[in-house]
Amino acid sequence: MIVAGDIGGTKTHLALFDWKKDRVDPIRSESFHSADYTSLEDMLTEFLVPPKPPISLDEFGTEKGEAVEPEPEPSAEQSPKIDAACFGVAGPVIQNRCQATNLPWVIDGATLAKQFDIPRVKLLNDLEAMAYGILLLRPDEVEILNAGTPPAYNQALALIAAGTGLGESILFWNGSHYQPMPSEGGHSDFAPNNDNEIELLRHLRSHYLHVSYERVLSGPGLHAIYDYVRDSKKNEPTWLSEQIKAGDPAAVIAEAGLKGQADIAKQTLDLFASIYGAEAGNLALKGMTLNGVYVGGGIAPKLLAKLKDGTFMKAFTNKGRYKRLMSSIPVKVVLNQKTALLGAASVAATLSLSPAS
Repeated sequence: MIVAGDIGGTKTHLALFDWKKDRVDPIRSESFHSADYTSLEDMLTEFLVPPKPPISLDEFGTEKGEAVEPEPEPSAEQSPKIDAACFGVAGPVIQNRCQATNLPWVIDGATLAKQFDIPRVKLLNDLEAMAYGILLLRPDEVEILNAGTPPAYNQALALIAAGTGLGESILFWNGSHYQPMPSEGGHSDFAPNNDNEIELLRHLRSHYLHVSYERVLSGPGLHAIYDYVRDSKKNEPTWLSEQIKAGDPAAVIAEAGLKGQADIAKQTLDLFASIYGAEAGNLALKGMTLNGVYVGGGIAPKLLAKLKDGTFMKAFTNKGRYKRLMSSIPVKVVLNQKTALLGAASVAATLSLSPAS
């Protein structure tokens, strides 16, 4: 039995699998609001030891039903031993330890292994976990933005994912299978590509000492782009301003833009999709990922209609003399929101089959 987790700044997904070789559905899975917990240990304790159902009492305050013998302690079959665990974490993993980027958590594989009596615990960068997951996706779990003409032989793949933050990964072919490589590319410098984006950079520099791609390509980044458009265009309707203050800003802006309800929201999505496509293209060039680019994370499926209108691919292929090469690269949106969990589970399954160290 294995445990897998996808630990994000907003939500954490945990699941229990009986995974031996091929992909299987989880036996049990739960989602948690990350900020409600002080550590992964607390969350994992709650997940692994779920509370007992409340006892039903009669009018006299005694337990309903006939008296029965006390339940025996759970057997090994009822509480199976966990052979391995793997957790994808939004942050740099160094020597199986991670200071989460968007959470005040320090996660240590050795500490988890000791506390929960798990022989093998491995931490992965969240995009590294997602990269393992995309290798297991079914055709109906992706949406094609560009079919491309990939080479017949195996070349590298790329993964870029905007959500609470921005993650990037490259999968290289090692001669027998794809090997994901962890990265913190989302924190590289934002590079504007036209006058409008230059003004956006100036706007962001008034708020941050370092403007990374994550400051633009993320949920908070979408809101930041909106603020720039609002301050420069002065075209914010009152009703939209009130909805943004009352709800999730990124979700409100996205809905208004997709429905064409406000020019400011449409302009925000145009800018977001263009920058997203440009950075996806940058990643493809850096890794020569001719076999494909996957666009993951929580935002892409929600903005699928926008990503499919040509704005994303125009920026993706706009690489001067390399436009033809860029047009040949397949680009797919990942629809399965549990891809990182799936990838972590596949790694844990492999660990469970390996000899104990």
